[in-house]
Amino acid sequence: MTIDDRRQKLESFGRAPALLTAALRKLPKKMWLYRPSPDRWSIHEIIHHLADSEASGYVQCRTFIAEPRTRFPRLNAVRWTDTLGYFHQSTREALEIMRRLRKMTYELLISLPESPWSYALEDANGVEMLLEHWLDQQERHIPHHVDQIRQNYDRWLETNPPRKAPSPASRPVVGSRTTVWLGLR
Repeated sequence: MTIDDRRQKLESFGRAPALLTAALRKLPKKMWLYRPSPDRWSIHEIIHHLADSEASGYVQCRTFIAEPRTRFPRLNAVRWTDTLGYFHQSTREALEIMRRLRKMTYELLISLPESPWSYALEDANGVEMLLEHWLDQQERHIPHHVDQIRQNYDRWLETNPPRKAPSPASRPVVGSRTTVWLGLR
């Protein structure tokens, strides 16, 4: 990865929480618990997964720099989602945790000299990963889930179409004494 490529990845990595926030603002909260199928996560679950993943990434990034060549565990996202009771946890707080951890990791990464970018960690299977490859994976993670959130919304709309606004001819006109229905006088 060139220095320019890395700079672009870092900027995209740093902007990802804003991308997520913008996507969430367009969606009605009443559909955040909707699961398109039993094996797909709701938006609520995705938000908590992202917070947990960001916490894991925060530690991984620092381990790359402070303890290169050590092993690091990967979180089992499906197990965490199934067992941590996300339903009863606050999405607002999860989003805040995710934003703060991402900001701290971004600020650390942009301050690094060249040498740590070639540092590696070993996963539980003994596979080595360089810090720059870790960045590549992390940079794509939130946008991937933003796409998943949009797919959830599209599926939700199939069974919950938006209500159409009433036509002007059927809207009530409220007068001082009576309400007259346009088109029905």
